[in-house]
Amino acid sequence: MQALSIWPSHGGSLVVPHLDFEIGSSCFASSIPKRRKKWSLVESRGYNFLFLSSYSRFSGSGTCCRSLNCSLRCGFLCWYSKLKVVLFCEPKKVFSSGLVAPAWAMEQQEIGNGLERGESHSKDDDNGSEDESEEVDVSSEGEVELKESARVDVRALAYRLRFAKTADDIEKVLKDMDELPLQVHSSMISGFGRDKYMDAAMALVEWLKRKKESGRGIGPNLFIYNSLLGAVKHSKQFGEMEKILEDMVKEGIIPDIVTYNVLMAIYLEQGEATKALNVLEEIQEKGFSPSPVSYSTALLAYQRMEDGNGALKFFVELREKYMKGDIGKNANENWEYEFVKIEKFTVRTCQQVMRRWLVKDENLSTNVLKLLRDMDNAGLKLSREDYERLIWACTREEHYVVIKELYSRIREKHSEISLSVCNHLIWLMGKAKKWWAALEIYEDLLDKGPSPNNMSYELIVSHFNILLTAARKRGIWRWGVRLLNKMEDKGLKPGSREWNAVLVACSKASETTAAVQIFKRMVDQGEKPTIISYGALLSALEKGKLYDEALRVWDHMIKVGVKPNLYAYTIMASIFTGKGNFKMVNAVFQEMASSGIEPTVVTYNAIISGCARNGMGSAAYEWFHRMKVQNISPNEITYEMLIDALAKDGKPRLAYELYLRAHNEGLNLSSKAYDAVVQSCQVYGATTDLSVLGPRPPDRKKKVQIRKTLTEFCNLADVPRRSKPFNRKEIYIPKKRGNQ
Repeated sequence: MQALSIWPSHGGSLVVPHLDFEIGSSCFASSIPKRRKKWSLVESRGYNFLFLSSYSRFSGSGTCCRSLNCSLRCGFLCWYSKLKVVLFCEPKKVFSSGLVAPAWAMEQQEIGNGLERGESHSKDDDNGSEDESEEVDVSSEGEVELKESARVDVRALAYRLRFAKTADDIEKVLKDMDELPLQVHSSMISGFGRDKYMDAAMALVEWLKRKKESGRGIGPNLFIYNSLLGAVKHSKQFGEMEKILEDMVKEGIIPDIVTYNVLMAIYLEQGEATKALNVLEEIQEKGFSPSPVSYSTALLAYQRMEDGNGALKFFVELREKYMKGDIGKNANENWEYEFVKIEKFTVRTCQQVMRRWLVKDENLSTNVLKLLRDMDNAGLKLSREDYERLIWACTREEHYVVIKELYSRIREKHSEISLSVCNHLIWLMGKAKKWWAALEIYEDLLDKGPSPNNMSYELIVSHFNILLTAARKRGIWRWGVRLLNKMEDKGLKPGSREWNAVLVACSKASETTAAVQIFKRMVDQGEKPTIISYGALLSALEKGKLYDEALRVWDHMIKVGVKPNLYAYTIMASIFTGKGNFKMVNAVFQEMASSGIEPTVVTYNAIISGCARNGMGSAAYEWFHRMKVQNISPNEITYEMLIDALAKDGKPRLAYELYLRAHNEGLNLSSKAYDAVVQSCQVYGATTDLSVLGPRPPDRKKKVQIRKTLTEFCNLADVPRRSKPFNRKEIYIPKKRGNQ
């Protein structure tokens, strides 16, 4: 650490570090060559000290002192008839580094207007010394040359005092030492506060008061008390504040603007932003002119209260006063520069408040949009980065209106936008089920930039998958085709999942031609069909009774090495049943057994249904018995289809018995099965007691499924219910981009 020594001046002392600095045409010699350090001036009111802190730059050579050539960065200078100049150096970052930093600098930082500090880490000298001692030379006045006697190591002194609880503890350490400048005590007080040694700071002030009362020295001044209040803020020992203020009144010390600024900061630390704003009103009532720090602290109070509207109103009123010249009259303040900083801080405050609104559980999207409009009216502009930070804070569906507004502002006012932000927008719009809005952002990436990456691609494809899945479940094949065309139009290559969704939708809608064409397009696009693709196509062909075409598809599937699953086997069993080729149906069951696939009730239902459609009641009843042998329990569909087949095949008594068996098993058959039994018995003159069947089951309401599912899909996809008519040419050739 650097050593500090007191040099004599006219009627006072000059404390300088043992390092090189430029002093006119000649300077004193130093053992550490070409060392540069930053210094600056600051005022000490009430005592004759001129402080030079390590903020300005000095360099030196020579042997004697003539004049100081300093490049001062900032600070205040107070001239007295007797002037003492004290130079502080910045210590290395070791234990209690805060204890020896200049108190004035700390207090400025406490109220948000700290002087700009330069890097001043000590470098090792040529002899390999890693540390120097920071000392204050308190030798007698009147000597020009450096003295090696009566040095005080400030860091060591602060270290010894850190556990002091009372003034007596301080006295034990300092009683044999010469009087130090109050600014040294102030520095230690501020450092104690930062390092949470508040008891030591209070004890040091009490010791200074005791010295004053005994006539052995100067007591604490306003600067000391301001430092003590700053220590309260940093140590969070807020209970000491009232005691300190009462002590100041007792000592006859009148607070200054710095005192009030520190009080505002303390209230903010306590979470009492309203009291901080009340202090600002008290400043004006006491006749003080608020400093830029006062106004900045007030804006910070609005930020803590999450009152963006209040912060904006406060700034507008402040700007009006500034334009009229009611504030900014202090010649020591560069108000033109300070007002720009206040304006920027207002913008930052509003942005921070909006971010906090967005992360709350409550939906405050309307508040955000209103504050954005009010900022526009006030002439305050957010930067692109500010808009993007707000977008990142949007994570819920109801934030859609906010991100839409923020995105449009970025595109209108700025030439660039972050790709990660665009991806976040695509994700959130999908979450809000605004699929087409997400697609518009993707289109902007293609047209305006930045170029989409893999994440962009995956996000937009996932949105299409959601819509295609909805179309598949509802059998809305036309929208499935349009979605595929839209993907290809935007340069998105549909995968097997997307093609399969449309194929399944076509199969559910019994659209055989559409399924065949979609399958061909899938192959032409280079996408390899999966078992789901083949299964959907086989199902569509089976529903269209194109059995020969289905067999060719099956043979091709086996040829290319796609292994059938239970669904594919079930469809083939139904196809062979429709052809009346039960030998091949048995062959299908044998192949299933060799593949380790067990038939289910769905498989038997498909066979029985095929028999019923083709008037083969006896065959249906035979497969029903095979089903029972395999210990597969029939369900309502099994009985209903079998009863219908037997009734049409002229076997009313057997149909009658099956109806009673299903009733005894607790199954609720439809009125269609009941009517089939009754009608068959009457037509064929079966001697049965129909009253045993019980009352006729109520008719099941026929749902207009297509209309209902289409409405649901349109609501989900955010598209109009009445869209333009579907052109079947869309199945074959996708639209080209720009021809929509």
